[in-house]
Amino acid sequence: MTTIVLADDEALLRTALAALLPMEGDITVLAEAQDGLTAIAATLRHRPDVLVIDLEMPGVDGLGAVAEIRRERPEQVILMLTRHARPGVLRKALRLGVQGFVSKSAEPAHITSVIATLHAGKRWIDPDVSALAVTEDCPLTDREADVLRVTSEGYSVADIAARLHLAPGTVRNYLSNAMRKTQTRTRHEAARYAREHDWL
Repeated sequence: MTTIVLADDEALLRTALAALLPMEGDITVLAEAQDGLTAIAATLRHRPDVLVIDLEMPGVDGLGAVAEIRRERPEQVILMLTRHARPGVLRKALRLGVQGFVSKSAEPAHITSVIATLHAGKRWIDPDVSALAVTEDCPLTDREADVLRVTSEGYSVADIAARLHLAPGTVRNYLSNAMRKTQTRTRHEAARYAREHDWL
């Protein structure tokens, strides 16, 4: 029997998976979470064999939740569900030690199989996801991508600096470099350009 915590902000998908995964294999859903903060709390409380977590969630996203969980529970096995497999995000998730990636459109039977694979100590990345993960066409550094990602959420330079634990001047330098590389006039245009090119 494999225990999981299931984190996804889409209630319909989350409840469907919570019902279907145990029918497909020896899986027990210990808890469900609708956002990153709840996912962190549920994972640290229940200590599941595998955390199944959505990449894009409101507030603390999947990557933020994984980073926090890794600090408290470095051995946690993690399967990330993703609809938009952006290269930079995937590489960052791999550096955080995420063991598996599956498309959110995958069949429950496939997700169940991948959970079993990860629980057995192996890794799994869906082929369509891995193809994007190794794409090296993004000119942005990780930090430039980070500041653009937060910029696109509407935060000021001061807010970005606080969220990323950087000096405001450093944030401005990163934004300036990103605007130059994307040939845009404002940080918001740069963030939009980067998202359109799947760099974030």
